[in-house]
Amino acid sequence: MSQFKQTRGNEKNKEVKDQILSAAKLLFAEKGYEGTTVRQICQEADVSLALVSYHFGGKENVFFHLFEPIRQLFMNMKYDLSDPLCALRSFCKQFIIFRNEEHELIRILQQELVMNSPRLEMLTDVFLPSWEQLRVILQECQDKKAIGFPSVDAALNFIMGTLMQSHNNAFLNRTQSELSSEKIADLAVSFIINGLQATQE
Repeated sequence: MSQFKQTRGNEKNKEVKDQILSAAKLLFAEKGYEGTTVRQICQEADVSLALVSYHFGGKENVFFHLFEPIRQLFMNMKYDLSDPLCALRSFCKQFIIFRNEEHELIRILQQELVMNSPRLEMLTDVFLPSWEQLRVILQECQDKKAIGFPSVDAALNFIMGTLMQSHNNAFLNRTQSELSSEKIADLAVSFIINGLQATQE
């Protein structure tokens, strides 16, 4: 096989895999993992049924491949803990921008968390690093008295709750936000920092 044909073949395989992943993300977010079939994914992706097995080995592996962007994001995020307050702002802003860009993926993760899905154990390397990163940052904030709050665990839960829910919910909030992801991130960071500082009073 010529290098040209091999390159074209690799590009075609990547294109098909991306189509499958894009379709699966849309359907899992809308119907949930259990409510989505391989046939529906293939119909949405406009590919033959056999290609899910060929490229991924089944629906479960498609599901886990979807979370690779989050894995990569938190593996590559580094913070300067000499200024923990700046690190906290940076963490929150990056998380919210990603959350708004990948709202379908976060919705899928929220569904899995609410259902206490058996798949969660396989996702520990996806979302636990973000919690641990935030815990380290908050501990540094507390140790260096950058912000005062009585409990790192409580602050961690409150902050992650705010970050995860920063995307507009069309069912609860019928008005359409015209704010950019950057602006939403800035507002959420201010909300979080002001809330933590208020605990000193």
